[in-house]
Amino acid sequence: MSPIHFIISSTFLLSLAGLALNRSHLLSALICLEGMMLSLFVATALWSMTMASPNCSIMPMILLTFSACEASAGLAMLVATTRTHGSSMLKSLNLLQC
Repeated sequence: MSPIHFIISSTFLLSLAGLALNRSHLLSALICLEGMMLSLFVATALWSMTMASPNCSIMPMILLTFSACEASAGLAMLVATTRTHGSSMLKSLNLLQC
């Protein structure tokens, strides 16, 4: 495994571990999801550069667009949750009360 593949894989796995183990605030979960999406973006960008095909060059931009949409929806959810529940703690959220 090349060092670049190792760094991208370890970045994705560290973000996944952070999402699984550190679930105190909604913002920390969103940051971990964003780290996962950015590591996937870097991986697809490097892959499209090695392929050198015009068909593969649009894939990182599509992934970056979906990542921006996910971030904006997550921040809107964070604001709505904080307004209705008073905090962004994930343990205080109950989906049956919403």
